[in-house]
Amino acid sequence: MTMVRRRRQDRRYMEGLIPKSQIITWEPTDDFKRHNHIISTPVQTMYIMADLGPHGRLGQEENEVVLCTVKVVGNGVITIKPDFSGCKGPYRIEVDAERREVWKYTLDHASNPIRPDEREREQRMYRDLYTRHTEYLTSLVGSEFEMPPPGILRLVVNGEIVSAKDFEYDNLSVRMFVEMPTNWSSNPNEQLFWVTHTCATKSTNKNNVAHFSFPFSFEAFFKKEDESDASLPQWPILYMEVISVDFWHRYRTEGYSYLLIPSMSGCSEVVCQAWRPVQPGLTSELRRFFIGGFDELEDPTYVAIPSTFQGDKLSRYGFKTETTGSITVKLHCIQQSRAFQDTNNSKQRMSSVLDRLGGYSQQSSIHNVLEAFQRARHRMQASRDTLPANLITNLQAMTTAGSTT
Repeated sequence: MTMVRRRRQDRRYMEGLIPKSQIITWEPTDDFKRHNHIISTPVQTMYIMADLGPHGRLGQEENEVVLCTVKVVGNGVITIKPDFSGCKGPYRIEVDAERREVWKYTLDHASNPIRPDEREREQRMYRDLYTRHTEYLTSLVGSEFEMPPPGILRLVVNGEIVSAKDFEYDNLSVRMFVEMPTNWSSNPNEQLFWVTHTCATKSTNKNNVAHFSFPFSFEAFFKKEDESDASLPQWPILYMEVISVDFWHRYRTEGYSYLLIPSMSGCSEVVCQAWRPVQPGLTSELRRFFIGGFDELEDPTYVAIPSTFQGDKLSRYGFKTETTGSITVKLHCIQQSRAFQDTNNSKQRMSSVLDRLGGYSQQSSIHNVLEAFQRARHRMQASRDTLPANLITNLQAMTTAGSTT
């Protein structure tokens, strides 16, 4: 490399002149290769061969077979191919001659065993090597690892809008934003709204698919204000709106959808179904086709539960919608909290809500089972109340008789 740098520094060209040098050398000599290429570490190669010719016709080149190749690099590394036989069994060589012959051979390590002092020196060398490698990794990471304050959960989401398919019109784009529920917050400079590029659809397996591959990321922080409240937290929601545009720059709403950020860390890919509001009659459809008018929601959070809703029951009676396409989203979620580290160190179950976030999905599944059981029990009780009294008496009598039998 020093010779290459010196050669480039000594090269001086006059302005307006092109150097008369051959750019491509079709037949380079060995001296040319040695002076113009970087020479790798020298390697010595040795072949262990066998002459498998028939008796009386030894010494012919076509009967020579390479049994083993030994390469010794300048840094002391020895490579043997094929490897020592060990417990693999012998190697086989088939010779296509007058008689089809099969030769078997083994490769064994016949060196003298290492002495105890050499073995100890080798182990000490390996320990020093591992120690230096650990120190090198530590220097790269640093000693001040960023941790959230106590009692705060940090959520990092790296997402990707993969594709959208089965929408009515072409040239699609996706607008999306993240809503932070109660007790969740983000940095003031954090971006929580994104708009993808406009993508034309492509026919894939009889479906019109728009491939976006649009990345987005955000950070959120959860802090429980009332530690006595044992309820599980609500997770951030990603709202999405699909927009289409045509040659005349007419915009149409193709669908709304939302995605609840997973409560478990890791990678997940979710397909979100989309819908759009419609009005009865042909007027809205004609306006949508000719002048690009569209019916959109005043509050985008109405796709799920509106942020301004305070009651117990949300009625959407009379609100007409139409199913459109689907959006594929890929998420990589990371959760960071001091409570996880404390739980692993103490091996004890914590009582606060933040300490139980790691098992949120398991508890959520248990709650779902209990809620389903309660709903089934209420339906059974309601159906029993509607039955006539004499029918209930007959059923009880039949049950008693069956248990007695």
